[in-house]
Amino acid sequence: MDDSNAGELQIYSVEERENAAATCIVRCVGGIVRTGQKFRVEATGDATDDSSLMSLDWINRYEKLIEFIDPPHSAKVHLSGQGVSLLERGVILYSIPTE
Repeated sequence: MDDSNAGELQIYSVEERENAAATCIVRCVGGIVRTGQKFRVEATGDATDDSSLMSLDWINRYEKLIEFIDPPHSAKVHLSGQGVSLLERGVILYSIPTE
C-alpha cells in the first residue's frame, strides 16, 4: 500500500494565525503526514473549491524540523492557504492525494 498520499491531522491548538497562514499544534491521527502535502477540512468535497485548501509548509518536533510524522505523534506545524481561517481545536485535516 502506498501511504505517501494519505494523512490526517487533528488540530490541538492554533498558536498564531495571519491572513493566510497559521502555526498549530497537531496530532497525526492517520497515515503519514509529509511537508508539502495539501489538506482540506472536509474529507470529501468539491475539488475546485479552494476555500478550505491549505498546504503543510513545515513540521517541527522537539525544536527540529522534520519531513514527516505518523500516528500517534504530535508536532508544531505551519499551514498556509485560504483554509487556515477554518482551523480550531478538534478540527481534522485530510490530505489530498497527489496525481
